[in-house]
Amino acid sequence: MNNGFVNQELKNTISEITFGTPKSNSLPGEILEKLAQTILESGKNQDVKAILLKSEGEKAFCAGASFDELLEIEELEKSKIFFGGFAKVLNAMRSCGKLVVVRVQGKTTGGGVGIACAADYCFATKESAMALTELNLGIGPFVIGPYVERKVGKSAYSAMSIDADFRSADWCEKHDVYHSVSENIEEMDEQIKAFMEKLSTRSSEALSLIKKVSWEGTDHFEQLMPERILMSASLILEDSAKENIGKIKERLRGK
Repeated sequence: MNNGFVNQELKNTISEITFGTPKSNSLPGEILEKLAQTILESGKNQDVKAILLKSEGEKAFCAGASFDELLEIEELEKSKIFFGGFAKVLNAMRSCGKLVVVRVQGKTTGGGVGIACAADYCFATKESAMALTELNLGIGPFVIGPYVERKVGKSAYSAMSIDADFRSADWCEKHDVYHSVSENIEEMDEQIKAFMEKLSTRSSEALSLIKKVSWEGTDHFEQLMPERILMSASLILEDSAKENIGKIKERLRGK
């Protein structure tokens, strides 16, 4: 599992999509592209009533952007393509036409927060704290911003962006990011199993219309993206950003 993987399996009208990478499920460009494509393909499948999106392992749900790949980016166009990958995943979740249920088994940061916030319904454990840590790198949560703001509100989104601190699973539940918080992974998976079984018996048309109504007023997200992508893509090329990423990698290696 050097560069990671994206797997898809159809289980009783539910498309289960699992992604994983060796470093806390952080996401390189290749995996972002594949993840977006897999979500859209599931959305087009008439046999699919809903999508369950989850990551590998029992620790971090998703550590956001791949630090290794960020350090390698030296050209603006390549940088824009990379950050555009996150935009593609979130837009796929928004526009695929099927309800997307997300399973968050542990801490999540950066782009992983965007994925949790783009969910139509989100399950988590009490260990699933989240943080927008982009400012620590020298950038900001610009691409995922509209999705996070939609869930938690502008003021809370701004505070998360500025202090880069972790919010507890309880905080996330109170701010409607998580809709169910379990004591542990086993309990969460039991809840998810029952929930997805229930969805599989529901009207496909009703589920599709609920999705449509839930995302009303978000068509402008796509128009925002070019400018938002450019913000992050430009800042990550600064020497200070590269230094920040290098320092964080060293600190993580020392743990």
